[in-house]
Amino acid sequence: MQAVFRSCFLILGLAYAVLAQAQITDVNAAINKAGRERMLSQRMAKAYFQLGMQVDVDRSRKVLDASVALFDRQLVELKNFAPSPEIKDTYLKLEKSWLAYKDVLLGAVPSPSNGAKVLQLSEEVLALAHQGTVQLEKLSGTTTGRLVNIAGRQRMLSQRLAKFYQASAWGVGGSNATAEIDKAKKDFVAAHQELSSSAANTAPIKDGLALVNQQWIFFDTALSQKPDKEKTQVTNVATTSERILEEMEGVVGLYEKVGAK
Repeated sequence: MQAVFRSCFLILGLAYAVLAQAQITDVNAAINKAGRERMLSQRMAKAYFQLGMQVDVDRSRKVLDASVALFDRQLVELKNFAPSPEIKDTYLKLEKSWLAYKDVLLGAVPSPSNGAKVLQLSEEVLALAHQGTVQLEKLSGTTTGRLVNIAGRQRMLSQRLAKFYQASAWGVGGSNATAEIDKAKKDFVAAHQELSSSAANTAPIKDGLALVNQQWIFFDTALSQKPDKEKTQVTNVATTSERILEEMEGVVGLYEKVGAK
């Protein structure tokens, strides 16, 4: 019951966080939301694959619907905030790719044939969302901007890991799914070490990173297990990927606040 409550809190909490901060007021907030778009690109694919496998259907549907709404809202905000023609162009290109991606995500009942399209389009949307985040970080030119970007990328990696695991379990992951999982794991661990050693870390950030490390142990264990017919392992990956995302959301917000002081 506690796990269900925590998952529902995250699903709704992400949406309410954006509603509470409907306008982007500074570059660190922009980096946070731009980075969150990266994460959502992967989270939506994960939820789609889970729906295709009939895994935790109610929560997977809520995750997908809430993520689509959040991506839409933040894309409008980022286009409006774009402080240079180059960044504006990135978000116009992202909008075009997003429309194609959203059409496949919501246009029909999940199927393996469309699952392959979702996997491809999630990569295209991720690439443009990442480009926008990097451009905004470069514009900020600050250590805090870099930390918000790195921490935000951890959110994406958590969902990317789950995306490729679920895609592989459904048979749509392609030949490189295992390699992508291995790379994302290495990237996550390396970035966590970099964040943990930052001189900018406050006590709450240190506590948050410690919680992330604890959740990583559970998540990594789930990812290391092969899918089974009872769908126990795919359900474990679905659950643990949401828990570690929740903890990383908190850490990114704390880094953003450091820059606002």
